[in-house]
Amino acid sequence: MSNPVPAHKIRLSELLGALSHALDITEGQPRGHCVRCCWIGFHIGKAYGLDDAQLVDLYYTILLKDLGCSSNAARICQLYLADDISLKQDFKLISGSLSEALRFVLSHTGLQSGLAERFRAIINILQNGGEITRELIETRCHRGADIARQMHFSQAVCDGIYRLDEHWDGSGKPDGISGDDIPVFSRIALLAQVIDVFRTNAGPEAAIREARARANTWFDPRLTDCFERAAREPGFWQVLQSEDLAAQVYDLEPARLVRTVDEDQLDDIAAGFAQVIDSKSPYTAGHSERVTLFADLIAEQLGYSEPDRRKLKRAALLHDIGKLGVSNMVLDKPGKLDDDEWRAIRQHPVFSDQILSQVSAFADLSPIARGHHERLDGKGYPDGLSGNEIGMETRIVTTADIFDALTADRPYRAAMPIEKALNIMSGDLGTAIDETCLDGLRAALEKLGRMQAA
Repeated sequence: MSNPVPAHKIRLSELLGALSHALDITEGQPRGHCVRCCWIGFHIGKAYGLDDAQLVDLYYTILLKDLGCSSNAARICQLYLADDISLKQDFKLISGSLSEALRFVLSHTGLQSGLAERFRAIINILQNGGEITRELIETRCHRGADIARQMHFSQAVCDGIYRLDEHWDGSGKPDGISGDDIPVFSRIALLAQVIDVFRTNAGPEAAIREARARANTWFDPRLTDCFERAAREPGFWQVLQSEDLAAQVYDLEPARLVRTVDEDQLDDIAAGFAQVIDSKSPYTAGHSERVTLFADLIAEQLGYSEPDRRKLKRAALLHDIGKLGVSNMVLDKPGKLDDDEWRAIRQHPVFSDQILSQVSAFADLSPIARGHHERLDGKGYPDGLSGNEIGMETRIVTTADIFDALTADRPYRAAMPIEKALNIMSGDLGTAIDETCLDGLRAALEKLGRMQAA
């Protein structure tokens, strides 16, 4: 493996800013949404008078505000019979009025389903809308705060993520708290989110109008005033459209409080994003962790050093990060995929590569993520690589991925016994699976079996 930037030289802001693009695509937002929100929210916080330490916690709250976004995707598809990504994207454009909510339900629910099925889904949402919304938001908020905590972020950041969808007048979720009881980081993050969504869709004036319209209901009116003051500063809107936005956002942190990442936190951030990935579908719960375990077992058998095994484990944890950009209507479909759905699935390694290649700490892992569905015979995807074009680390992750896919439940079939899975994989030696890797997996599983029997 090549040598990435040493962990102690990696700025946490740059790392999370790059990884936040994975959260953007899960929410159906244009690339850079969380980074833009960070720029907007930071200036609101500064105008509000937050001190440097508070501004740093606000910064990470906003970058990570959507950490729990994948956890309700499958449920959204089940309830609305619709593509979770486009539904989330459009939902952010409604103000929450009853008439808008009704139009949204009628225009988005079950459009590809039979009439009776669609009618039942609409009736269920209209009758139980409040409880459904609370359930979806609560799931998202709890999950996001839990993952942030595992990534070593402060309680203030975790609380800020958990309370993201509370409203100033108490009409929000999950707990309906109001006013100053809502953490200021949550209040600013939600305001910044709405501003970016409306600016992206209709321009700065639309964003200003929406912020004003929701002052005293969704938003703390003091913060909307701070936003308007910040928005009048020279360059505020221009930076949001500039090509060097990310660099400017990464330089926002007060210099004396810039944080860098050590190796342990880097591992925990990779593991945290693996949980975001695996939360996307009930059929992938634990998938990234299991692939990581199997890949590490193979690498150990093949004599990899501890540092190289550590890097490989990060690659395995993040190999499917691009699946966050694929609808659960495709991921969880029990039947055969049509051509469009298959094309969507084939894009996920490309998304993984695009996300990881922007992270200096993980850039050397991106070819592994991009190539984990390639085949030795050249019939894989997305690039049709073959033979020696596929590196050994990629072959290890591919072997681990196939093994877990066979031995875990899937929407189209139940899990199969280990020996049956290994026999099926033996039939693909030299075409899809590297023989050395499969031998390593067999040896590791036999060793584990002996240890458990002892």
